[in-house]
Amino acid sequence: MPTPSTRAPRRDATANREAILSAAAVALNEDIDASLETIAARAGLSRRAVYGHFATRDELLVEVFTRGARRLAALLEPVSHPDPLVEIALFGATLWAEVEHIRVSAALAVRGPHRELVGTALDPARERLRETVRRGMGSGRIRTDLDPETVTRLIENAAVAVLEEATRTGLTPEAGHRLVMLAGLGAAGMSWREAGELIASTPELAFVAGAGNSATEGASASIDGGQQR
Repeated sequence: MPTPSTRAPRRDATANREAILSAAAVALNEDIDASLETIAARAGLSRRAVYGHFATRDELLVEVFTRGARRLAALLEPVSHPDPLVEIALFGATLWAEVEHIRVSAALAVRGPHRELVGTALDPARERLRETVRRGMGSGRIRTDLDPETVTRLIENAAVAVLEEATRTGLTPEAGHRLVMLAGLGAAGMSWREAGELIASTPELAFVAGAGNSATEGASASIDGGQQR
């Protein structure tokens, strides 16, 4: 017989935990100071039920933020394109498609007190970007006046800056989609005109209203078509 420490959690307990995490992600985006009572109510549970899974509000926030970061890293892993500049734009578009609807809590996750834990969860995505930057430098497509590590950080910070700008100004999904690509390409060394021309001439980077956009779908198509790095 399994001991209590090894027994799989009951299905209702697992479902409750998922409901809490989903409710927290939504509630925190509406009000970053949302209380446990608010989160519990949105999940259809009591505050006591929340405490059964998370000892403190801070513990819940850490799980929400790091889980989101791990999901984002997983989404970025398969993004690939023969042109490293297009690949950088696809990274930005994929990130934006994933977080634009939770932009407030996402901005806090990468700039707030838990940024180191979130950063660790994003390390695989950061390494993918670093590889793309090195590849682009080697082919002359990405600026070489700075070292790869600096360019990688500039591109990453450009995406975060767009997220914060979107939070402040209420950018539309389409505007944010374009801006995050322009910012990343600018950090990679392109002028705003060159970046705009690249976006306009690359079908995979087009925005399509709805749950997803063709940039994300284009990345998948590239993979399916065998156009891997």
